[in-house]
Amino acid sequence: MNGNLLNVEIRVEEDVVLTRQRTRQIASLLNLSANEQTAFATAVSELARNAFRYAGGGRAEVFLRAENQRQVLGVTVQDKGPGIPNLQTILDGQYRSQTGMGLGIIGSKRLTDEFEMQTAPGKGTTVTIKKWLPKRSPAINTQLYATIANELAQRTPQTALEEVQQQNQELLQALEDLRVRQEEVERLNAELAETNRGVVALYAELDEKAESLRKASEYKSRFLSDMTHELRTPLNAMISLSRLLLDRTDGDLTPEQEKQVRLINKSATTLGEMVNDLLDLARIEAGKTDLHVADFAVTDLLVALRGMFRPLVADGNVALFVDEPHGFNMMHSDERKLSQVLRNLVSNAIKFTERGVVRVRAEAAADGTARFTVSDTGIGISPDNLGMIFEDFSQIDGPVQRRVRGTGLGLPLTRKLARLLGGDVTVSSEPNVGSTFTVVIPTHLSKAGGSAEVEIRRDHPAMEGSRGA
Repeated sequence: MNGNLLNVEIRVEEDVVLTRQRTRQIASLLNLSANEQTAFATAVSELARNAFRYAGGGRAEVFLRAENQRQVLGVTVQDKGPGIPNLQTILDGQYRSQTGMGLGIIGSKRLTDEFEMQTAPGKGTTVTIKKWLPKRSPAINTQLYATIANELAQRTPQTALEEVQQQNQELLQALEDLRVRQEEVERLNAELAETNRGVVALYAELDEKAESLRKASEYKSRFLSDMTHELRTPLNAMISLSRLLLDRTDGDLTPEQEKQVRLINKSATTLGEMVNDLLDLARIEAGKTDLHVADFAVTDLLVALRGMFRPLVADGNVALFVDEPHGFNMMHSDERKLSQVLRNLVSNAIKFTERGVVRVRAEAAADGTARFTVSDTGIGISPDNLGMIFEDFSQIDGPVQRRVRGTGLGLPLTRKLARLLGGDVTVSSEPNVGSTFTVVIPTHLSKAGGSAEVEIRRDHPAMEGSRGA
């Protein structure tokens, strides 16, 4: 239901006051807050005063409407004056007048939710302003119109003096509200300043910690690099000497001597593998790993991989299957690093599969990546331990793991190498069923995938020796 609540003819100054009073009373009956009542009534008063002052009078209509699922209180002020030739300049806030013309229009626009103005030279001006009613306002119906009409009839219009007093009270209340808000803003500003000081201090502390961590990482990488280089010489000597003894170069060994020498050789070899892994990790973390990018055939890579592990499955307890690549054969990447990734995964698969099958597959994906999977039917990994297997030096406790315990660096190194090649390694596993490790890397590596500091050298690599996981 839509309709007018009030019509006021504006002929004298008192009519301007009456329009303001009645608008405020209606706003109060519609449950607008005190500040909203004052703001809307002030906007109406300014427009009515403009009509009286510049057009010699006019007419104000107060109405209620339902628009776009909203209840709206609106007022239309119309006059038949000379019109406003500088309307757009006034609305843009650029018009300056010694009489104050335009200030009331701009002020009214700011105090309302909707503002519409039409004017033409010699045809007068029509202004419509609207205030959206809150949800707590009563629904627009016949009963509401009757209630408002009865209330307005019972309320005697205030005199000009009373209206001035009312406006003063509203002004004082507005000033008090402004003071409270100012105090709240000052309090929030103080809290914000304190928070900013804390944030600045935190950033300074974080920068200091970051620098400390950077130095610690640099020292660690340097230590690992120096240590591994220093350990390689005596370890290689131990491995070579024990091999000479096992080859009976200096004569026969007793069974007990052979047992002890084999133990020495195995321990030195295991330690050598750890040293190599540590050196690789230190190089990657220091951003000094070289990528030898070139074209190579995946078939050749897989054939070399199968030949490398054939002696380890010669007893027949584990069957190793290496399938032909599916959907592609050529890659442009670092063959040596990819071979190291696959060797670590196959070595782990054989190590933790006492009896069963280890299978290696390679296939191309539609997104330009190559997918290598190494699956086994070994002991598997429990869901609780999947998150830790890629952490440095992490070891899963178990009877098989204790019997064939490694360095705890194979899988972390494998993931870092895969990321260096622009890809990653994921795993799915089920205890007593088996595990599947999946390596996804680009078939064409155009830049270092894992670190911007990695140096890329484009030549054909030679296959390096095996480093088990």
